[in-house]
Amino acid sequence: MTMLDDRQTAAPWPAAYPQGYAVVDVETTGLARDDRIVSAAVYRLDARGEVEDHWYTLVNPERDPGPVWIHGLTSDVLEGAPLFPEVAGELSERLAGRVLVAHNAAFDWSMIAREYARAAVTAPVEQRLCTIALSKELRLPLPNHKLESLAAHFGVVQQRAHHALDDARVLAEAFRPSLLAAARDGVRLPLLECRPLTEWYDSPVAPRAGYRPSPAQSWRPSRKRPACPYPNPGRYESDKPLMQGMRVAFSGDTSVDRELLEDRAVEAGLHVATSVSRLTSLLVTNDPDSATSKTVKAKSFGTPVLEESAFTHLLRDVAPAATVAVPKPSPSSE
Repeated sequence: MTMLDDRQTAAPWPAAYPQGYAVVDVETTGLARDDRIVSAAVYRLDARGEVEDHWYTLVNPERDPGPVWIHGLTSDVLEGAPLFPEVAGELSERLAGRVLVAHNAAFDWSMIAREYARAAVTAPVEQRLCTIALSKELRLPLPNHKLESLAAHFGVVQQRAHHALDDARVLAEAFRPSLLAAARDGVRLPLLECRPLTEWYDSPVAPRAGYRPSPAQSWRPSRKRPACPYPNPGRYESDKPLMQGMRVAFSGDTSVDRELLEDRAVEAGLHVATSVSRLTSLLVTNDPDSATSKTVKAKSFGTPVLEESAFTHLLRDVAPAATVAVPKPSPSSE
């Protein structure tokens, strides 16, 4: 492990780096699009990663708190907590004008963006930075991408794992040496755009007082999509439109919420694939140089790769399929 201070970084400080950061952690009722935030914490950092202040709040999710065995927040604890619209103003003050930093930032941003959408307020966030992506850019020798591994690498001691305030503190203390190392080595920060969420899904959840599922049970509902009605026309070709039936896979963090992006692809007539094979028409990723299983397979198969912005532009005008596949009747149908 190498500890860095400002004297060890290259001078001058990179002009392209942001002027301030908001290190964020949220605990939630689950992982799905209709889950809610139960607590949130923000550490505000200056341009060089020094802590300016911190803030923490409980949030009443107006539903069952979900995995209490993880975050420790029961219905009784959350009953008197403020609703998200009541804390949105304070949270906005701490996010405004800063890059949102989180460990697995796509998740934290999507949960925050949905809460703002429900409150009919726009989140004042333009960019985010995922510390998992940054650790990959720095090529840190981590055994995995867990927060505890990043903390251990920089000698940061966790006190209360899965408590939003302590997780945000740990991440803030680990982010500063990461930022200094990036500045010293001239590393590009993996910044992604945060677009205000205007589409979101929310289903009513009946209160389940006293309900506690077993730790082995998943609280994220599975999403089964209908079969794509169009045959696969083959691989995407540069400078040509997408065509209905093309098999599209996604990898890595996306600016638009991943499930919304997949929904838009399905609505346009594309087949969303969960893996990359020789039949995949296109891989969408903002980090084509990463060593994820999907990008590695795409390179080995020669699968075309597009960035998210180019893909969303092409989604506006998807070419119709030449034919429609007729589904075979099931044995029980008459």
